[in-house]
Amino acid sequence: MSEDLASAVAPAPVATVLFVDDEPSILSALRRLFRPQGYKVLMAEGGAAGLALLELEAVDLVISDMRMPEMDGVQFLEQVRQRWPHIVRVMLTGYADITSTIGAINRGEIHRYIAKPWDDQDILLSVSDGLKRQRLERENRELVALTQTQNEQLQDVNGQLQNVNAQLQFANDQLQNSNEDLEERVKERTQALEAANAQLGEANNRLADANAQMEKANQQLNAANLQLEENFALSISVFSGLLELRDGSVSGHGHRVANLARRLAEQMDLSPIEVTDIYNAGLLHEVGKIGLPDALLQKTVSLMTGDEFEIYKRHPQHAQAALMPLGRLRQTAIIIRAQHERLDGKGFPDGLSGYEVPLGAQIINVASTFEALIAGHLAEKCFSTEDAAKAVLEGRGNRYDEEVVVAFEAVLKALAAEAGADVELSSAELRPGMILTRPVLSPHGSVLLPKDFKFTSAVVKQVLEFEQRLGQPFSFFIKQVVDPKAAKAAAPAAPASQGIAAPPPASANKPQAAPVRA
Repeated sequence: MSEDLASAVAPAPVATVLFVDDEPSILSALRRLFRPQGYKVLMAEGGAAGLALLELEAVDLVISDMRMPEMDGVQFLEQVRQRWPHIVRVMLTGYADITSTIGAINRGEIHRYIAKPWDDQDILLSVSDGLKRQRLERENRELVALTQTQNEQLQDVNGQLQNVNAQLQFANDQLQNSNEDLEERVKERTQALEAANAQLGEANNRLADANAQMEKANQQLNAANLQLEENFALSISVFSGLLELRDGSVSGHGHRVANLARRLAEQMDLSPIEVTDIYNAGLLHEVGKIGLPDALLQKTVSLMTGDEFEIYKRHPQHAQAALMPLGRLRQTAIIIRAQHERLDGKGFPDGLSGYEVPLGAQIINVASTFEALIAGHLAEKCFSTEDAAKAVLEGRGNRYDEEVVVAFEAVLKALAAEAGADVELSSAELRPGMILTRPVLSPHGSVLLPKDFKFTSAVVKQVLEFEQRLGQPFSFFIKQVVDPKAAKAAAPAAPASQGIAAPPPASANKPQAAPVRA
């Protein structure tokens, strides 16, 4: 099989499915049904929103409700057929209307229609069949195109062979007339072939040089992209530290929330992209507080008046508005907006409930609540690690999904097992991947790098340059690498904080208990 044919029948990428319905509950049910199947699931609440989403995303299959306001399913699927004819179209209808069904078949050319309430296996099988049919049609088109190309190449070869045969016939005629003339022509032909071979050799050499230059350019581009990614991550990390200078937070709070949130996301086997979005949300979860008054910014949440709390509740919306223009942070902005939502619908700012609350937002809620209780941001006292963990666990079922709470318990046990001695290193001994166990302070006492900061190659280089400019060496306390199996066997029963800084002792004149308001 040729390389072209092999690429033509190569396995298809992950299929993307778009659900269009004006009822959020239907969309949530479809998302729960299809997400475990390995599809990329997109949602749109109406035909106009679905068309707008199709302008931005490559979609393989669309399932649309029949009855929707402004644009019904027939109108929507007809536009899909006209503008994106390769997309498989399925109609979802909750009433027996033969006229509408015929319209969907004739105008929208749907693959099939499914009646509400649907059978899960039936709708899964329908989507699978539709995608298989689409893939076979696409492969057939590609194979037809490949066959046509090969036929054209074969016709070119045949034409060349005919030319060669004509030349051979002419040579044979000349051979009959004169052997000497034939020898002269053979000599000329040989010289022409040698010249062509020489030119071909030069062309091959130039091609090899061009390939080498392209490979070098690709390597430089990959290095530049890696540097750009590292700089972007570093910018978010530095900005998180600047937020703490504004509100007087305990140093490294954003990094501790981000690290704990990342551990929770990894424990739940989320995708690398989801883990990155959640980690960035942990770093920037308080960005919306920049606009709060100083007095309110430094006030414990449980001590706020009703009016003050109403102002405070707007910070997730301010954060989303600030971050949405950055394409890389749009999903992060959505997570941050919903960080205070609850499963029971008593959260803010939108009062989401159940599956409407994003999983990433629940993870940030757990991590930030745990760290804020330890730091004394939510109540009138600083909670111990154990008390903060208990307070989070009390939220299972009403604040957080059971899956998130189970992951939180597992991460706490793992962190307790990992807690151990650190080692003091010089800047020359730093390597990418090392994690700080103590913050690095400037000669003036300000935090340069927070506790639990993870070094990258770019940061190591910047540390060396900064130390050289300052003319003063720094010491770095680095977490020692612990064997995971040995750490698990030695883990104590009681939960312990991650590389989370221990809380400062509660003041003697502070109350010993206080309500948590979030």
